Amino acid sequence: MKLVRNEILHRQSNILIEFDHAEGWLYVNWRGYQNYDTVVTGCEKILELLLETNCTKVLNDNTNVEGIWSGASKWVGTDWLPRMQAAGLECFAWVYSPSTFSRLSTDKTLSCTEDLSFIKTFEDIEAASDWLRAC
Repeated sequence: MKLVRNEILHRQSNILIEFDHAEGWLYVNWRGYQNYDTVVTGCEKILELLLETNCTKVLNDNTNVEGIWSGASKWVGTDWLPRMQAAGLECFAWVYSPSTFSRLSTDKTLSCTEDLSFIKTFEDIEAASDWLRAC
């Protein structure tokens, strides 16, 4: 069996975006403290790479996110997620952070999102991956 590694498409201290060739999705690993600027910059990069790869699925991993980033919640929910969907995104698996404040920011984002039909939240990567495979 041949080992297939993820292809790193973008790396910064606060975000790593990979294309998982075996699964056919973008894997986004957010890390550390986020703020409005880091969220917007990271999200715009995800959109750019979604278009470049013609990908329809994203595994958005917040496991390593710390603290609150709710200043960007409205923008993510009302601006970015609709543009992601318009760009071809069909399934967005969002893994919660263990940080209560980050979780609150995620929930605030979802409350600002009109169409939640393509988004599902998870407690762990395994469950999120299973859902994306079936999506």
